[in-house]
Amino acid sequence: MILSGNKIKEEVKKGRITIEPFDENMLNPNSYNYELGDYLKVYEKDTLDSKKHNVTKTIEIPDEGIVLMPNKIYLGYTKEIIGSDYFVPIITGRSSTGRLGLFVQITSDLVDIGFKGNLTIQFCATQPVRVYKGMKIGQVLFHRIYGDVTLYSGKYQNSIGPRESEIWRDFS
Repeated sequence: MILSGNKIKEEVKKGRITIEPFDENMLNPNSYNYELGDYLKVYEKDTLDSKKHNVTKTIEIPDEGIVLMPNKIYLGYTKEIIGSDYFVPIITGRSSTGRLGLFVQITSDLVDIGFKGNLTIQFCATQPVRVYKGMKIGQVLFHRIYGDVTLYSGKYQNSIGPRESEIWRDFS
């Protein structure tokens, strides 16, 4: 069951959903818009290896925006701290950005219950597209959970900014 925008607002006020900062104007009928943070990360090499730590570099997004190019993975982050111990957040893009050919969060949209932090967002552009820090880039919705819950306490907990893949740790 997906929470309505009004229910999201109610649960934020109760402290059962974390969205910081919270702005009622960002509520939708069944989701909350999130904004793009101030910088991106990109991998330094073109070939990525899942068994090795892949080095990234940080790119500040200037006021005039930054053009995302095709065939490149960009890691951004939600300006907001998002999470819940009571509901499962799901992050997606917005249809407005999809209509520009920008794939936002095309994989790994499920956020573990108990996670709190900036959410890392993956971007893939089908053609060059300019994005801006602080723009409404995607949306988060919240599902009720059934059954006994074990809260997330993994390697990405309390993330600040975008986090590159740490899948290589699975091989250790």
